[in-house]
Amino acid sequence: MMRRNVVIALLLVAVVLCSCAPKGSAAPTVDWKLDIKGDVGKPVSLTYADLAKMPQITLKDVMMQKAAGEPEPTTWTGVALSEILKQAEGDANPSSITAVAADGYAVAIPRDELEGAIVALKDGKDWIVKSDPDKGPIRLVCPKAPANRWLFSLTEVKVKK
Repeated sequence: MMRRNVVIALLLVAVVLCSCAPKGSAAPTVDWKLDIKGDVGKPVSLTYADLAKMPQITLKDVMMQKAAGEPEPTTWTGVALSEILKQAEGDANPSSITAVAADGYAVAIPRDELEGAIVALKDGKDWIVKSDPDKGPIRLVCPKAPANRWLFSLTEVKVKK
């Protein structure tokens, strides 16, 4: 009888501990890579897992300037673009970059619009790959740039000194 009570108690503790674990905190498994090239000392190719392991920063209440309609406050979490450029031995403050999406769309972004830019993996508290798979799994978020330069499905960053 006592042995049965101990087993039941252990099972209850296990259930409680499992229910307290943070939900969705681990990065999803995604087959994606981001290439950093151009005027850098060491071109790099970072996988989604590499990006998820790097230090993450959160930009809260960033006003997304849309072409039409009112700006919306948004929150994004990801890796600082300057940190990624550092890994590629590039200037943390280049004159511009060209961001390229998976579909080949490319946009040039000047230095003044790159301040505070991140490669976002989360939109709000949700992984982009889960919350908006058509626009993920990563997105370039530039708080100083209009939203049309916030490139989604980012695959390449070409750096210009």
